[in-house]
Amino acid sequence: MSESADRRIRNDEEDEFGTQLETWRLRMEGALAARLPEAEVVPARLHEAIRYSVLGGGKRIRPALVFATAHAVGLTEDEVEAAACAIELVHVYSLVHDDLPAMDNDDLRRGRPTCHKAYDEATALLVGDALQPLAFQLLAQDPKLPASPAVRLRLIDMLAQAIGTLGMAGGQAIDLAVQGKQLDIGQVEDMHARKTGAVIRASVLMAAECAPSLDPNLYGALSRFANAVGLAFQIQDDLLDVTGDASLLGKATGADSERAKPTHPAVIGIPASQQRVRLLHNQAIHALLPFGERAESLRALAHWLLSRRH
Repeated sequence: MSESADRRIRNDEEDEFGTQLETWRLRMEGALAARLPEAEVVPARLHEAIRYSVLGGGKRIRPALVFATAHAVGLTEDEVEAAACAIELVHVYSLVHDDLPAMDNDDLRRGRPTCHKAYDEATALLVGDALQPLAFQLLAQDPKLPASPAVRLRLIDMLAQAIGTLGMAGGQAIDLAVQGKQLDIGQVEDMHARKTGAVIRASVLMAAECAPSLDPNLYGALSRFANAVGLAFQIQDDLLDVTGDASLLGKATGADSERAKPTHPAVIGIPASQQRVRLLHNQAIHALLPFGERAESLRALAHWLLSRRH
């Protein structure tokens, strides 16, 4: 096959998967909107700010991982939709809090004013405070998730660990503490495995948990996939902060350098960071071999995530 023909096939596959991503994104817009309090319900300003933050765009990457994993393990999207919503709610809560002046002090998120700019800092704090328990309420009560109390408890436990001090919150604390300091690459990767990787890992494994009869070897393969993709996703984010286009990203670039954050590009340089992404991508794809064609959506999603420009 000629190089040009091979390129056309890849482009066609990417276009087809782009359509799938858009389908999942639209599904999530409706699913999230249906599970949020209406803006007119008291306290109206808080509910309005919640809907502003949650329904303000975004690629819905973590829910896409939930749905793609569901396909790989033989589940329908209906069976994992509530888990996808729960993960996206805690992700949005983390963004609202990260944007605050006490943290990253960002003015733009997804091309719009951040929550504390559109409303105020106190409201932004309460938005995060409200979204986190709503996520756990969904895992406890949504009728379409597995009925087994053991599975429900496991889902709650997995999400709690992913966003706690050993996961997202701990990673953010380390990130704030090390600005302006020098870390080795192992320390940087540990921080990123917590800050970003833990929730991405939960996105994959919570979907797998909804299939209790899944072979433990396949569960382990998904775990390896999630670890590789989670780290590579953060490295790609760091690279985009250096090389990306702010108009495509929907936020300012260069923020990591301004805050003297120890990122992969800062510690090992851009070429080595790009090579690390490629290596992790290969590890992720290799981990999916036992699934065969059932994991095609996960493979396509990994490729899209790690070659994206925004």
